[in-house]
This record gives sequence, structure tokens and C-alpha cells, in this order.
Amino acid sequence: MTPDPSQSLHDPAPEAPGPRVPETPLDPGSQALADALRSSFFIVKIVMVVLLVVFLGSGFFTVGPQERALVLRFGKPVGQGEKALLGPGPHFAFPYPIDEVVRVPIAEIQTVKSTAGWFFITPEQELAGTEPPPVSSLNPTVDGYLITADQNILHSRATLFYRIDDPVAFVFRFTTASNLVQAALDDALVDTAGRFAVDAILVSEVAAFKDAVRRRVAELLARRGVGVTVEQVELDSRPPLSLKADFARVTDAVQQRDKLINEARNYENQTLSRAEADAASAVNRAESERQRLVESIRAEADRFEELLPRYRSNPDLFVQLQLAEALSRSMSRVQDTIYLQDRLDGQSREMRLLLNRLPARPKPQAPATP
Repeated sequence: MTPDPSQSLHDPAPEAPGPRVPETPLDPGSQALADALRSSFFIVKIVMVVLLVVFLGSGFFTVGPQERALVLRFGKPVGQGEKALLGPGPHFAFPYPIDEVVRVPIAEIQTVKSTAGWFFITPEQELAGTEPPPVSSLNPTVDGYLITADQNILHSRATLFYRIDDPVAFVFRFTTASNLVQAALDDALVDTAGRFAVDAILVSEVAAFKDAVRRRVAELLARRGVGVTVEQVELDSRPPLSLKADFARVTDAVQQRDKLINEARNYENQTLSRAEADAASAVNRAESERQRLVESIRAEADRFEELLPRYRSNPDLFVQLQLAEALSRSMSRVQDTIYLQDRLDGQSREMRLLLNRLPARPKPQAPATP
């Protein structure tokens, strides 16, 4: 047989066809085991597909109307700036550990508390609303305090209410932004207390001190770009426990002084108001009397102006007529009229009226005693 030149010298020679060896049939036990393995592999495939579907399905999530979400893929945000924020509604992200969803409540008011200036108190005392017994000195390792502008010591704790307005900055710019907010509150409380006197913080300028703390913490958070807006600050300030009774007496004295001052000012206002009212009434009466007198004099002047031509025409007749008119007016209600004529010798006449007393009435006699 002539070899094929196209066949390589290294290729094995084709085997000569021979009789086929029949396959050895499996025994029933082996056959059952093979069938069981095939069934198990099929079930495992189904379970793996179900687990894959569940795994991928767990990546669907919903963002609430009062929050925003950020997706971190292997620790880095998906998107830049505002594009990294997911608004309300359904969203998808790969399940953990590929992606991590960080929810940021933008409408919910967040709170942090500062106890840097507060005395040590146990949770049981805090829950019961009691205070520890007063001590002669403070323990700097556990007791907090504030130093005021007049070099006094007091205790104060603050609660800050804030809202997140920049979720990207709040989440990515700082490791724990809430701790930074609390640190800013501690700093503002200590710094502001150093600019107020102890009486101002506790009594006279409570609202001004609280507003100063709020403005200071807002300034610090804005300077550091935390991405929050300060809503409100609540303060609770108290004197040292050992001086609580002394401060209470001072507060009572101040309140009593303010009460007396307010009463004196009220009396002053009432007196001034009454005096002004009396003065206005007197001025009005005088003005009315002036107007009446002026009108009366004006009327008399007008009447004299009317009588003047008559007097100039005949003075004697005018005098007699006026005298007669005056006598008629004055004697219109007189019952008896007596005329005294002039004496011939020119002397004046006198008229004397004898007015007798009423006759004495006899006193009634007492009845005779038997």
C-alpha cells in the first residue's frame, strides 16, 4: 500500500477498524446513584437561579418623599454633585457588597446635645428628674462647667435642632458629620458663655444668650461647610449646685426689685395720665369759659353800640328810660314798693324797718306728781 504524501510523518497512523467492545451495563445501585446525582445537579441549578434572582431583586429600593439617597459602589459615590442624589421613588442598585445605599433625611429635623458644660449626673437621676447632692468643689474629670465674662462658673447644656440641606457635603466631606455638629455646638456654648456675665445668662439676658449661641454655631457650621441649616437651640443654664440657694436668693431679690420698679412705673404712668387728663379738662373748661365770656362781652359791646346813637341824641331821656327799664326789671317780683322822695332841705331820707322776733312759745308744764 502506497502511503499518502499529505499525511505527516508525526501523525499517528489510523487504527485499523476492529470489532466494537460492548459497554458494560451498570448495576441497579450505580444507575440509581447516577440518576440521583443528575436530579441533585438540576435542583442545585434551579436553586442557584432563584438565589441569583433574589440577589438581584434585593437591589431594588424606594426613596421616601422626605429623604434623598446616595449609592456607593465599592465605597465611591455613583455620580458627581447633584447627580449623585436619588430623589423620591423606586431605584435599583447592586446588592451589598457591590453597592451600598446611604439614605439622608433632608426634611427631618436632626438633634444633637451638648453636655460639655453640665455637671455629672447618672442616667437614673436624669430619668427621675433629680440632681446629685451639692459638693464643695467640682471634679474636672466628670463635671463640665462654663466660665463667664465676669469670671464666674455655671452649668449649661444645649440641644441643637438642625436640618440637612446639602446631603453630598454631609455624607462625603466628613467621616461623621453629626460628631462635627456636636463639636461646633460645644465650641459655640463655651465661647459664647465667655462673653456674658453670669447674671445675664441666668436672669436678665436669657434670650440674648440663647440667640448668641445659635448664631455662633450657625457661623461655625457654615464656615466648615457641613451642609446643614440650624433651626433652633434650646438651653438649660443653672448655677453650681453648691451655690444654688445663694443664687436663688439673689434671683428672688432681683425679681422683687423688678416688681417694685414695675409697680412704681405703673403708678407713675397712672399719675401722669390722670394729671394730663385733669390738665386737659381744666384747659377745656377755661377755653369754654373764655369763649363764653368773649361772646358775652361781644354781645354787650354790640348792644352798647346800638344804644350809643340814642344816648347821643337825648342823654337825659335815655337815662330816664334806662332807669325805668332797670327798675321794672328789678321790681317785677317785688310785692311791696316804697318810694322815698327827696327832702326839701336836701338831706337824705332814712327808712328803718323794725323786725321783731317771733313771740316766745310757752313751755308745756309737766303734770303734777300725785
